[in-house]
Amino acid sequence: MNVLGGCMGTTGPSSINSDTGKPYGMDFPIFTIKDMVNLQLKLIDSMHIEKLFSVIGGSMGGMQVLEWAASYPDRIYSAIPIATSYRHSAQNIAFHEVGRQAIMNDPDWYQGNYYQKKLKPRHGLSVARMIAHITYLSEGAFQKKFGRDMQSKVLSWGFDADFQVESYLRHQGSSFVDRFDANSYLYITRAMDYFDLTSSYKGDLSLAFKKAECKFLIVSFTSDWLFPSSESHEIVKALNKTNLDISYIEVESDKGHDSFLLEVNEFYEILSGFISGVSRKINI
Repeated sequence: MNVLGGCMGTTGPSSINSDTGKPYGMDFPIFTIKDMVNLQLKLIDSMHIEKLFSVIGGSMGGMQVLEWAASYPDRIYSAIPIATSYRHSAQNIAFHEVGRQAIMNDPDWYQGNYYQKKLKPRHGLSVARMIAHITYLSEGAFQKKFGRDMQSKVLSWGFDADFQVESYLRHQGSSFVDRFDANSYLYITRAMDYFDLTSSYKGDLSLAFKKAECKFLIVSFTSDWLFPSSESHEIVKALNKTNLDISYIEVESDKGHDSFLLEVNEFYEILSGFISGVSRKINI
């Protein structure tokens, strides 16, 4: 299902406000990761699904997995949070803020009311995506993929995309603008920043999982510096204070945070084994 506040189906800032007949824009309410999960729960309730076999997700999806396990422990058999954290680090908030400022300082943003003007803050959203994309890869991935390879043998001696990595980032930025809404970017990154699973449990992460019943598989990647393995270790440490069935694996990969989206054979083998084990346990 598309996430709350997005621009590909579920209601978000670009949706029409029935009270005004215009897109919500910045009148859309701030929402949280828990709001996303609550909406997902309403959907499965409407489909008369009593229990989910597994909730799985990476990055922000992993945050939703953790929220499911904490808030609705009796509704899931297994939880697989991947390359994620129970709260955003100061560094991640900082990267998000730079991206948001790039959007909000684009002259075509118009305080979020660019829809009526048939415009988009293209430059700002493109820069925000370029910044974010750098965090998705690792230094090794950039070096292996691009190094210092040039676009051509003749330098521009200016500010054209002389290096292949520059061309790659510009392409990532421009293509993102065509498929995503800038206001959704603002709201969704803010929801991630506000996420802190300990905030409702007196700062004790282990208390968040006190009522959890599901099997856990926590996955991190060695080269992920956006959500480093140390943050997964904190989740494992909290879960170890419970009597839950917990598995943790740090997967060797040089692809950075994007590893969970790419072909990493060990990752798929681990997932397959875990899912098969849960299936046997509940006789599916």
